[in-house]
Amino acid sequence: MSNEEVDLKGQSLFEHLGELRTRLVYCAYILVIATGICYGFSEHIFNFIRAPIQPYLPNGGLIYTGPLDKFVAHIKIAFVCGIIISCPLWLYQVWKFVAPGLYSNERKYTIGFIFSGTALFLLGAAFSYWVVLPMAFHFLMNFGGNIDKPMISIDQYLGFFTQMCLMFGVSFELPLVIAILGMMGIVSHKFLTEKRRYAIMGLAIASAIITPPDLMSMIMMLIPMVGLYELGVFVVGIVEKKRAAEVRMNERE
Repeated sequence: MSNEEVDLKGQSLFEHLGELRTRLVYCAYILVIATGICYGFSEHIFNFIRAPIQPYLPNGGLIYTGPLDKFVAHIKIAFVCGIIISCPLWLYQVWKFVAPGLYSNERKYTIGFIFSGTALFLLGAAFSYWVVLPMAFHFLMNFGGNIDKPMISIDQYLGFFTQMCLMFGVSFELPLVIAILGMMGIVSHKFLTEKRRYAIMGLAIASAIITPPDLMSMIMMLIPMVGLYELGVFVVGIVEKKRAAEVRMNERE
């Protein structure tokens, strides 16, 4: 490995912690600004968020029991939406933190990392909103007959909705995480292939924990997660082939 490739690998623990602090501060600034922007549209966003459960509510709306509940709900909505719309910016901060652990020729993938990370996060959140949540509410709201009527509070619903969308968004980053670990040499294509059965078992457990307590929701999360894991394995294989080809080329020179 050349000096150019190890210049950033020799950072001390304090330098790494300092860099982490800097990136976290930048992420905090980004989220505050994005939250402020989204707050101006919180009413329209709330109508969009309410849509999956609205058909099952007797009066078409959620309830609240405290004078501040609705105001706090709009703050939470603005914050979650701020996380989503600022995804490319805080992903860039994540990349700046992990880039020193990569080879110099791999640090050029900044745009690809940000684009793919944003696309995967939004895909996960959209999959939760349009596929998983309607299916989950159909099961949960019709369970045990239709005599009892739901009275769902704003706070309860937002907590459930936010957890589902963010967890699916983060979970869909799996191939990107695997690819970065492969670039850093922490995992290999052979390791990921040999440990596939354990990975699938772990994904099944995670799916059961994250999703509502019905089998269909768990399966609807497990299937794409397994596919995303295989995508990550495929990308690591490509990275290793490129790295091996570059090593052979350097040896010839």
